[in-house]
Amino acid sequence: MASASSSADLAVFSQIVRAGSLSAAARELNVTTPAVSKRLKKLETRIGVTLLARSTRRLGLTPEGEVYLAHARRILAEIEDAERQVSRAAAAPKGMLRVNATLGFGRNYVGPLMSQFARQYPEVEVQLHLSAEPVQFGDDSFDVCVRFGEPPDARVVAVRLAPNRRLLCAAPAYLASHGTPRAPADLARHRCIVLRQDQHAYGVWRFTPVGRRRTAAESVKVRGQLASNDGAIALQWALDGHGILMRAEWDIAKHLHSGRLTQVLENYDTPAADIYAVYPARHRHSVRVQVFVEWLRRAFDGAVPGAPLRMGR
Repeated sequence: MASASSSADLAVFSQIVRAGSLSAAARELNVTTPAVSKRLKKLETRIGVTLLARSTRRLGLTPEGEVYLAHARRILAEIEDAERQVSRAAAAPKGMLRVNATLGFGRNYVGPLMSQFARQYPEVEVQLHLSAEPVQFGDDSFDVCVRFGEPPDARVVAVRLAPNRRLLCAAPAYLASHGTPRAPADLARHRCIVLRQDQHAYGVWRFTPVGRRRTAAESVKVRGQLASNDGAIALQWALDGHGILMRAEWDIAKHLHSGRLTQVLENYDTPAADIYAVYPARHRHSVRVQVFVEWLRRAFDGAVPGAPLRMGR
């Protein structure tokens, strides 16, 4: 190695990997694509290895690139931590903040909160990406992910924002025509709206009697005329009276309160869908990430499912 890489080199390389292409990185860095390409080529020439394997569709890390990226991220995090600790005044959050959330929940709750956050912290450039399913934890595209259910991955930090039950519900008209199930086994005789999300077994619903958590869960294979991977569509089908739906309380609370939906099998618990803010462990000392997660935590503290989230309630 002819000379040590600067922190700027590390930041540019990390940004290229995060963005997935030279052109995307150039847009986010507000420079031209040739400038990013030249910077990467000079870096690879200086250290004497190829860091990224180019293809017609996207860039991929070489084995050497994976090692270099891990060290780059660690060094950048340490630099940010050092700058934060030596600052005499509390650092105001600034820079790019990339947030991921699922479609319906992100649209109804996270989006409005980010609007308030951006107004409070004008130096933070916020990007919200909504997806049908939570992103994989190895994906470096986002700084914070708001998701249902505690992640089974020790490499990330998960901050619980609010409890969230999965409830069974149906339109009153459907129950009037088909009857109300009294036990999970009764669902086999009902039309159920099946939602495929989060890699759960397709069409298998699990139940435990309320207050008997140590009891083995009862699994029921449900069927129906309608199925989707989109929660908003499945909810609309339930409202239209097509069958029984299992959905998170935060998504259906307003319809339960209005009477458009009725909860069924209230004496049974289903797997929890508590709301978490999840971020990589290396962001423990990132000011913008920590301020945003704390913003979320305060907004959800004491909030009622289905009600608008606002700071300073």
